[in-house]
Amino acid sequence: MSNLRMGIIGVGGIAQGRHIPVFMELKDRVAITAVSDINITRAQEAADKFGIPKVYQDYRNMFQDVDAVTICTPNKFHAEITVEALEAGVHVLCEKPMAITVEECEKMIAASEKTNKVLSIAYHYRHMKQAQAAKKAILTGAVGDPLVVRVQALRRRKVPGWGVFTNKELQGGGSLIDYGCHLLDLALWLLGDPEPVQVLGRTYNRLSKTPGQINEWGPIDHESFDVDDHVTSYITFKNGVSLLFECSWAANIKEDSEHLSISGVDGGISVFPFEHYQTSKELFMNTEAPPVVGDEPGLHQAENFIDACMGQAELTVKPREAMKVTKIMEMIYKSSDSEERTLLPN
Repeated sequence: MSNLRMGIIGVGGIAQGRHIPVFMELKDRVAITAVSDINITRAQEAADKFGIPKVYQDYRNMFQDVDAVTICTPNKFHAEITVEALEAGVHVLCEKPMAITVEECEKMIAASEKTNKVLSIAYHYRHMKQAQAAKKAILTGAVGDPLVVRVQALRRRKVPGWGVFTNKELQGGGSLIDYGCHLLDLALWLLGDPEPVQVLGRTYNRLSKTPGQINEWGPIDHESFDVDDHVTSYITFKNGVSLLFECSWAANIKEDSEHLSISGVDGGISVFPFEHYQTSKELFMNTEAPPVVGDEPGLHQAENFIDACMGQAELTVKPREAMKVTKIMEMIYKSSDSEERTLLPN
């Protein structure tokens, strides 16, 4: 196989803004041969824009023309399309999150293992230069045994007011399943994929359900808004590590904040920007070491997927790891919905 034949399923913003351009940049290794969208007009417009030869309304008819597909549909359809593609003998790169439920993730993994076809999830934060530097530092003992992880994925009044982002039926959730999942996945990867044992979570959407709110990313309908715009959680793992997690689309804060730090026995790191903290005798030492690799996470993600399909590399994002992110998110939502709370005595 000289060039991997790629199909794109769903040609909305993430397809045209990230996936199609990076695959086009790798034209010596991959060729986008077809696109599919339930809106056939939009599919044809995307094909014309990028010079893609074939257009389909039904993605199933695409499988005969491709070796792999990138799935960019609403979350509700990730599992169904992935399983059908894998069973048709087609490799799959699926946009995050892997699926809305763990049960759906398990079906996707079973199909991949049965067909021996590649399945990866587009958690592109792992490919950021800061994340790669942090991973290397951790593997060389920069923090020793990790103890406490702090994660913030916070935006100030930036609820995505377009598409289906606030549609719970199609997406399964809001700020957590759309944005917070990236930082949650990154934390788990840096920690070496630990097993969660307890999750306490709380979700909010009061702000976005209040009429007249300012929103930088377009108007939102406060009456139909039915997903989370704030989420907090405390997660503990089998190895004793604890993770304090917070995400929001609409926080009333000074400015947006992406933060991931790990405090361990021998030192600590912060990912954005990458910094390393340690002590030596009576000295505190802080190292700011800008990573030397390029900051093109979408491109690195595409290259890794192509290499894996060609049998030339191991996946950076493995499906069982991505399923763990869905498992924790599912636990956060269930914890918030549950009436069983741990209460202090009066």
